[in-house]
Parts: sequence; structure tokens; C-alpha cells
Amino acid sequence: MGTQRYLVGKIGQALITLLFILTFNFFLFRILPGDPIRLLTKGAGQRLTPAEQQEMREELGVDKPVFPGQYVQYMGQTLRLDLGVSSIVAPGEDVTTVFFEKFPKTLFLVGTSTAASIAIGVILGIYGGWKRGQALDMSSMTGSLVLYSIPEFVLGIMLLLLFSGWLGLFPSGGFESATGDLTGADRLFDILNHAFLPWLTLTLAFIGEFYLVMRSSLLDVLGEEYISLARAKGLREKFVLRKHAVRNALLPTVTLIALSFGFVLGGAITVELVFSYPGVGLLSFEALEARDYALLQGTFLFFSIGVLVANLTADLLYAYIDPRVRTA
Repeated sequence: MGTQRYLVGKIGQALITLLFILTFNFFLFRILPGDPIRLLTKGAGQRLTPAEQQEMREELGVDKPVFPGQYVQYMGQTLRLDLGVSSIVAPGEDVTTVFFEKFPKTLFLVGTSTAASIAIGVILGIYGGWKRGQALDMSSMTGSLVLYSIPEFVLGIMLLLLFSGWLGLFPSGGFESATGDLTGADRLFDILNHAFLPWLTLTLAFIGEFYLVMRSSLLDVLGEEYISLARAKGLREKFVLRKHAVRNALLPTVTLIALSFGFVLGGAITVELVFSYPGVGLLSFEALEARDYALLQGTFLFFSIGVLVANLTADLLYAYIDPRVRTA
């Protein structure tokens, strides 16, 4: 009964938050400056008469009152994934189509770099907490604090200048070579070569976060009485670490991991911008710069839903790992 109530409560909270996001997303772009008809015709290079502009307003529904007319229409269209068309960045193309054309590139870049930073950060955090004060712990702590304190775009610029500008080992940006004549394994290598520097930037930028959380959590657990009892019973140190300490110390880290994957959908806007990587992060920047409100509204909605789903996943996962949460 407690589990069902917990699940219903969390799903209900997620649905209420989704309704708030949709409402906020609707009103936010209605208070921004600019006439939607002029933006649409500007992107398409059209010159419409006042009568044609009025006809277009009626067709798009922007002649109705903001509430409830346009609001109800927006909710219905959003539920059908009809988010309108891009006016400037990709004139005439459906927003959902434009977003999901870019999304696989961001999923590959941000997803793999996040997985790598989790694996490296957690392993270093376990070792650092277990061997506290030793050389590897001290060097890992220093490196993690330095990486954690550097903004992602600054780290990206530093790596770009070093490996592309100075050493010339990697391309300076883009998804693949502009010639476009590569196929098969050559094209795959070219894509990986272009993605390496932004991938390295994101991996290094997030290692520190996972390292610090895992190390701190493990140190807390190692100070618990049940760990002292296990040691007093003569259990081997590695067995105590593996069976008693790490399992409990992973709880806050699991939550952080689930939340981190929520940002995969949003990509890393600054890193994609530095390396001109054509993912959804760069797409949202181009939409903002061009004031392509329909596209910007769509990307904002997808980013928000990604974070919302990650939060819900973290809540459910945490309750599964620690049953005390369900009955609290």
C-alpha cells in the first residue's frame, strides 16, 4: 500500500509539474517582443498585404484571445506533438522534425561522455574514499576540484587551442568533414575524430562532480557503526568495502546519475557552440539568436520534459534501492 501511494504521489507530482511547464512555456513566448506573422513571413521571404496577414492570423489562431483561446489551442497541439514550424532557422520545417534530426548527434556526444565521466568519477571516488590521504586520493582530489571549478566552455576553448590550434591533432569543429565524400569506416572515423574534443571536454567537466559525491558518501558510510562491527568480526577489508560500504554509499550517486542523464536531451549548449557541433544545444542557440520563437519554444519544452523524466526516474530508483523512502 505504501509503495502504491508513493508511486501515485510521484507520478501525480510529475504530471502537475508538466502542466506548469506547458503553461509557463506558453506564456513565456507570448510576452516576448515581435509579431509572429512578420517573423514567419520574414523567414520565408514573403511580402503579404494586410488582408493576407489577417487571413494568416486567423489560420494560425493568433487572432484569438491569449486565454483561453490560444492557450487551449496550444495545449491540444502540444499533446499531438504539433509544435508549429520554424520561421527562420529552418523555414517551413516542422519543429519536432528539426529537433529530432539534431537529437541523435547530441545523444551520442552527451550520452557517451556522461557515461564515461560517471564510470571514471565513481571508481576514483571509491578508491579515494577507501585510501583517503594517499597519493592517488590527493592527486584525484586536486584534479577534480580544478576541473569542477572551470566552466565547460573555458575548458573547451583551452582544449581547442591546445589540440587543434597548436598541435593540429583534431579538427576545430563540426560533425564531419565538409567534403562529404567519405563512406563506411572512413566516415565513421571522421565523425569520431570531430567529436573527440567536445566529448573530452564534457567528460573532464563532469568527472569532478561524480568523484566528489562518491568520495564524500563513502567516507560517511565508512564511519558508521555497522562498518566497525563488520571489521570487528574479522571480515576482510575488501569484503567490507564491496558488500557493506560501496552499496550504501552509491545511493546519492545513483540520484545524481539519473539527474545527469536528464540533461542529455538538452545537450551542452556552450560546448556545442564552442566546437560548432550541430546538436540540439547549438540549435537552441541559433533559434534564440534568430528569434525563431516556435523552434525555441519547442526545444525548451523538450529540454524540460527530459529533466522532468530524469527527476521521476531518480525518485523511483531511489525508492527501489532504499525501501525506507517509500514508507517515509
